[in-house]
Amino acid sequence: MLIIPAENAVNWKRPPWVTLGLMFTCLMVFLFYQGSDSRKLEQAVSEYLASDLQSLEAPAYETYLEREISIQGDESRIHELQRFQELQRDNDEFWLALSLLMDREFYRYLESNQDVLWSVRDRARWNEQRSPIEANYIERLSAFQLGLVPAELSLYTLVTYQFLHGGWGHIIGNLVFLFLLGFTVEKALGPGRFLIAYLVCGALSGLVFTAFSLGSPVPLVGASGSISGLMGMYVAIYGLQRIRFFYFLGVYFNYIKAPAIAMLPVWLGKEIYDYWFAGATGIAYMAHAGGLLAGAGLVWLLGRSWLQVREEFFEPEADEQDARFTSGYGQAMASLGRMEFDLARHQFEALRGHYPDRPILLEHLYQLAKLRPDLPEYRARTIELMNDALARRQPEQMIEVWKEYLAKGEAHQPLGAEDHNRVLFTSLKQHDTKAAEKAFERLRGTGDQLLTVEACRLLVEEFEKLRMEPKARHYRQLLQAN
Repeated sequence: MLIIPAENAVNWKRPPWVTLGLMFTCLMVFLFYQGSDSRKLEQAVSEYLASDLQSLEAPAYETYLEREISIQGDESRIHELQRFQELQRDNDEFWLALSLLMDREFYRYLESNQDVLWSVRDRARWNEQRSPIEANYIERLSAFQLGLVPAELSLYTLVTYQFLHGGWGHIIGNLVFLFLLGFTVEKALGPGRFLIAYLVCGALSGLVFTAFSLGSPVPLVGASGSISGLMGMYVAIYGLQRIRFFYFLGVYFNYIKAPAIAMLPVWLGKEIYDYWFAGATGIAYMAHAGGLLAGAGLVWLLGRSWLQVREEFFEPEADEQDARFTSGYGQAMASLGRMEFDLARHQFEALRGHYPDRPILLEHLYQLAKLRPDLPEYRARTIELMNDALARRQPEQMIEVWKEYLAKGEAHQPLGAEDHNRVLFTSLKQHDTKAAEKAFERLRGTGDQLLTVEACRLLVEEFEKLRMEPKARHYRQLLQAN
């Protein structure tokens, strides 16, 4: 049974760059760093067969497996014994040699029990021929260099093992789940915090795996622990919110809606159950369980501080926002058509609270306020629209709004010196000297001496550049009078 969250779609206008970067890194490591592993294994098997070490180790291997089954009660070894006996019957030397070389617990058993297993002469031959194969090939495999070996735990391998994989099926499966979960969690946390949380979940997952595999020489590789951390973070972020999950059971699949956090015990219980009852599958179930707990725990512990979810994460996607805006805008315009101006104003104000970056809403509010030029709201909307036009680099609109206010509202609610001064600066940049002079007269009338003197200097400079000496002389005289 497979259950994965399916609440969000990818917004390719804002790609999940860290998720894509992690996927690319895993793929490049697999292709270019781990790509030499197969050659090393082939060389190891070739030397192993040439040394005829199989004649020494094969009988010991059967004894070892039978011992594990009878004394240790490890029933998963039954399948390994049966498979090994089949390889012997088929005389498949390559796979026999590979099985003997890659069973790390068996190799450690040979090292510890060689005095009992072989004569002095056979022990000497085994050490002389097996040690170089280990040093030159097996120990140089990527899984032993950068994988997480519980018996030889080191800090750097808690990170590096997350980027190694055991084969094409392993890496493809992990990359699919990394993408499905990663783009949502990255959107929620932001790129930097997402990357750190991903790596921390992988490290904690590795520590849990080590705790349940103390002393094991078998390396752990793969991003599944980190990805389980993403699953834990995903459901902790949504909490009790009901979200969609895709599930696959046999040949049947469908969607269900459930509180997000309800999936955590389901996933966790499955991993723990499989750890105890699934047998030898080669899957690190406790690493997955550790990742799930690590991801959820990080969000619960740090969700109100460093790992806080960004507010915009819970906002609807762009298409849904457009649909909602269109619906609300249509209702407000209908109110205008019925001449229900107060209702329309409230509707436009509510829309603007949700969509502050839509300038059309401010323009409607300005037009509604203009119906009563004697009220302070008209002045406030005028200043707001002038500033918005300037911010959107539309100086002509700013000047036109200002001129309109002078004609309709200035007599009731005069603009301030700063407003006229801003228009003067904008007009000079647009080389509109008439508007600049008009703004200067309004500014002068406010009585703000400091701004008036500075504006006068600017007009002198502008008219001198234009070689309009009478105008320049006029403003020089005003400047001297002040």
